[in-house]
Amino acid sequence: MRTRTAVAVSAAPAAVAALLLSASPGQAASAPAGSALAACDASQLTVRARAVPGRPSVIRLQVTDHKRACAVDRIPTVTFGDLDGAAQPVPPGESGPYRLGAGRTAYAAVRTVADPADPEARRVGTLTVSADPARPGRTFTAAALGTGGAIRVWEPVTTWWQPSAAAADRAIGLSR
Repeated sequence: MRTRTAVAVSAAPAAVAALLLSASPGQAASAPAGSALAACDASQLTVRARAVPGRPSVIRLQVTDHKRACAVDRIPTVTFGDLDGAAQPVPPGESGPYRLGAGRTAYAAVRTVADPADPEARRVGTLTVSADPARPGRTFTAAALGTGGAIRVWEPVTTWWQPSAAAADRAIGLSR
């Protein structure tokens, strides 16, 4: 059986500031030249995840900042149960900062498997989402996500954080 492995890239706080100005337009907000935006502390964030109704292979993600403006990684880190690797970004890209304002929410979408009937799809009981690959994430069970008894996984992909749920849906190929 073929196994696909993905590697999540860790972003150190200094790298976050350095990459802030090199982000693709519309994908990461930039800070004024010479300023550094601190990485978000896990205690100031709420991470949510839920399957799209009728489409258990697509999970919508949200991260909300409850305190002060800070930076999360522009690509959410999404891992699956005890499988190695993480969902790959769509479009392809590297870690970098995404500015999250106080009281603001960013959205992403994950496609866990292209064809849910694929016999090579693995089944796991949990999915973990982190807004920063250097910090632990929040783990969701298949039941809490609304995917039934298991999450099917094969070559998963995730969008970059987006300013709206509709933008995340478009980025993953869902029409809204």
